[in-house]
Amino acid sequence: MFLTLRQLRLSSCHKSMLIGVPQEIKIGETRVSMTPSLCRRCVSLGAKVLVQKSAGNSAGFTDAEYRAAGADIANSARRVWREADMILKVKEPLPAEYGLMRNEQTIFTYLHLAAGAELAKVLLKKRILGIAYETVEATGGSYPLLQPMSQIAGRLSIQIGAYRLQSQLGGSGVLLGGIPGTMPGHVVVIGAGNSGAHAVQMAAGMGARVTVLDLDMRKLEALDIDYRGRVVTLMSNPANIENEVADADLLIGAVLIPAAKAPIVVSRKMVKKMRPGSVIVDIAIDQGGCIETIRPTSHSEPTYLEHGVVHYAVPNMPALVGRTSTIGLTQATEPFVALLVQKGIERAIAEHKGLAAGVNTRNGKITCEAVAKALGYA
Repeated sequence: MFLTLRQLRLSSCHKSMLIGVPQEIKIGETRVSMTPSLCRRCVSLGAKVLVQKSAGNSAGFTDAEYRAAGADIANSARRVWREADMILKVKEPLPAEYGLMRNEQTIFTYLHLAAGAELAKVLLKKRILGIAYETVEATGGSYPLLQPMSQIAGRLSIQIGAYRLQSQLGGSGVLLGGIPGTMPGHVVVIGAGNSGAHAVQMAAGMGARVTVLDLDMRKLEALDIDYRGRVVTLMSNPANIENEVADADLLIGAVLIPAAKAPIVVSRKMVKKMRPGSVIVDIAIDQGGCIETIRPTSHSEPTYLEHGVVHYAVPNMPALVGRTSTIGLTQATEPFVALLVQKGIERAIAEHKGLAAGVNTRNGKITCEAVAKALGYA
């Protein structure tokens, strides 16, 4: 009996991997870590896929579509976690999932361990191979799995901020674009990276007055060229931040250091000087937030009032647009998931430096320097 070329390839490599896709349980989470399209790709490469029942419903993907793509459907999260070699998720495991993890299992997801000390302890105790989306690197040092969600969060921050400025919601009643004869609202964006640049784009498109601050002059120069002077660019220093924050109708915190805890760049004293009903949206909340008065909120209770200022800090903000976010995320993760399936987990990590950079925990140790420093392990 003769084997086909594909059968020879599969028989000569690692055993078939079983990828588990549990339903996300974070409040208001609508994303799923695998689309039927990605499922079909994994199955074609020789993997088995086990998807929890209804896991894709909120993103618009049915169990029937996953079955047609070659997946098995599990009635419980427990079965998915018990049987999977690699768990593919969107958000970090929550306490309700800690007991479901198997020792030495692989988890590929957003981990954000710099702001998750308790999760880190669990991953170390169970010797989990934790691969974090947010630290996987592409050629040139960019972060391809962070990029699509940063773009969505940046755009949403203006949409959300404009809504929260409405008088009936406790906002100052400012229309960001204004009308003829009135001043448009002032949007201040701290951080000109991926999320900050997309926040600037949305705010400028709505007709707001926009000021963006950053430490990197190259990013400021690029924005100045793009907007031909319609956006004010300033160096990020305490004096400039204090002046601009005091005048902001909508303040966007978009300071991110991949894997590390976000630095506090806006103090409580600065927040106190903001006008009543002004709004803060802190995109950096996944990494602890960059504004002193910020604390995580949820989709069920997204805001709170402090010093007369509306604070919004939902860590899984992109879940507001679950279908767009799911498609954007899985398009970015697909090459790395395919690599893990084709080569096997250990070989893929050994041969791909960018994927290896995503490894945050392994064999009971924190392997990412920035995370280790943030949690006091270095």
